[in-house]
Amino acid sequence: MTGRLALGLEYDGTHFQGWQTQPSGASVQDHLERALGQFVGEPVATVCAGRTDAGVHAKGQVVHIDSVVDRPLWNWVRGVNAFLPPSIRMQWASHVDANFHARFSAKSRAYRYTLYNHAVDSPLQSRFATWVFQPLDHLAMHAAAQALVGEHDFSSFRAAECQAQSPVRRLLSAKVNRLDRLVTIDLQANAFLHHMVRNIVGSLVEVGRGVQPDDHLARLLQVRDRRAADRTFPAQGLCLEHVEYDQVFVCEPESKSAD
Repeated sequence: MTGRLALGLEYDGTHFQGWQTQPSGASVQDHLERALGQFVGEPVATVCAGRTDAGVHAKGQVVHIDSVVDRPLWNWVRGVNAFLPPSIRMQWASHVDANFHARFSAKSRAYRYTLYNHAVDSPLQSRFATWVFQPLDHLAMHAAAQALVGEHDFSSFRAAECQAQSPVRRLLSAKVNRLDRLVTIDLQANAFLHHMVRNIVGSLVEVGRGVQPDDHLARLLQVRDRRAADRTFPAQGLCLEHVEYDQVFVCEPESKSAD
């Protein structure tokens, strides 16, 4: 069966220059398109659900491609993975409707930011979490984050180089949890501005440290000025967890059950 395919990707973004193709050829998109081209024997263009920055990881990235090659879904997964570096893996492949679009069909994206909260950093956590040595009150962070839920102008959390036409986004949920030394910040929205999650984390950490009051995030929303907010947190703590689609566009991992 030929036509449009959705692909599920997982990658460790540590050594890649983000998702989007680069002159150096060192982005996730560059590696994926080379692997796809080697697998099918012709150039293959890809479109992703969310363009991750350099150093950012993904557990649930979704990509769509159009191909005239008819191969079993398990063959796509194993075949393309054979040409990918170990830090990128296709997890599943699925036939989708011709109208499916990885980016524009998405209803929401969910990101997780992970903090390693301990007096001493951990070499085993440093690729996927950002170290904060000061004690963090995750309950205060969670309470402060609730001010962000809903549709707001997120200008205070928008990178200066952001190219989005509007700073307005709809945040569906914000959760802060702790498991031993790991503090996780989970944000789900219809879409995100450039550096929006990492900028939100920077301000939440100040609340968690007790440097800023509980209404810090609410005040920053009202100010609508990036200069009033706190620092942008590093890329390595951020991971694209999941992309949600309407039922008609669900990318079932059909290839997972193949032996």
